[in-house]
Amino acid sequence: MDSLRKSLPSMNGMFTFEAAARHGNFSKAADELNVTPAAVSRMVARLEEYLDTALFVRHPGGVNLTESGQLLFDAISRGFSGIGSALREIQDRRSGIETVSLSVSTGFTTHWMMPRMAKFKEQFPAVDLRFQLVMGAVSGPVNDVDLGMRYIHGSDERHEAVFVMPEIIVPICSPDYRDSHAPQKDAKRISDTTISLSDAEPNWSSLFAPAEEGGSTNSMIFSDYAIVVQAALLGQGVSLGWLNVVAHWLRTRALVPASDHVVKTDRQCHLVRVREKPVRPIVMEVRDWLIKELNDDVEAVASLYPNLELDRQLAARR
Repeated sequence: MDSLRKSLPSMNGMFTFEAAARHGNFSKAADELNVTPAAVSRMVARLEEYLDTALFVRHPGGVNLTESGQLLFDAISRGFSGIGSALREIQDRRSGIETVSLSVSTGFTTHWMMPRMAKFKEQFPAVDLRFQLVMGAVSGPVNDVDLGMRYIHGSDERHEAVFVMPEIIVPICSPDYRDSHAPQKDAKRISDTTISLSDAEPNWSSLFAPAEEGGSTNSMIFSDYAIVVQAALLGQGVSLGWLNVVAHWLRTRALVPASDHVVKTDRQCHLVRVREKPVRPIVMEVRDWLIKELNDDVEAVASLYPNLELDRQLAARR
């Protein structure tokens, strides 16, 4: 340990490097650390000089890690994550309240998690949930959280992934919008207004191509999927409904399928954790509860709307 301590540069340099690598941008790292971008640049330069190797490739839009930089960032992330977990567990033991952190979309948090928070607190009265929210397409590392909801193909060397459900997308709208606009049964002829997520993949054009069918005359595009779903709830148009997000509203009939056309992609929704993190039983309990509640919702939606043939879509869930 003494030799390691002597070989390390300042911890301040490590914190600065980690923030710059995580953001891919010196200015954003500076905002987080409450320093100037020039100070971040100087600290990183000192670290590179100390190690006698480049850690970043600089370009006008930000920075990218070199191979050496990625090696250091991965090690630091694991170390900071372990320290954070230990500190949180110490605080939990003192307060009697356990915390579980989730990296999920704003859409999932707003439209699936929030409506059942009372049920969650009834099941887990001594658990505080903390959210790391993703506004657009769900992606990014899960180093700083206990669980992340991601569309991936399964576990890897660094991550343990538990399958939740396939990625299933249903065109959705409010009952009033459906009744007043009478969308066609063929989703490729959805009429009037479509509501889209700006960076979504897949998107309207790749799934249903309404413009090619001469159906949609207007569109609204947002960068936050929570707003997309909210606009659909308010009767503003038809949007793509990711089933793991909108299942609650379909189950309660606040939203309804705009057509019987359902798309199942080759992607799969998983709850992911970093393997290096100590396994806390409460995290596994919360994970299992989330999966059960989601599957209960989806099964209820399948019963309510048999024309969607969700049972067939879910048959290959594993």
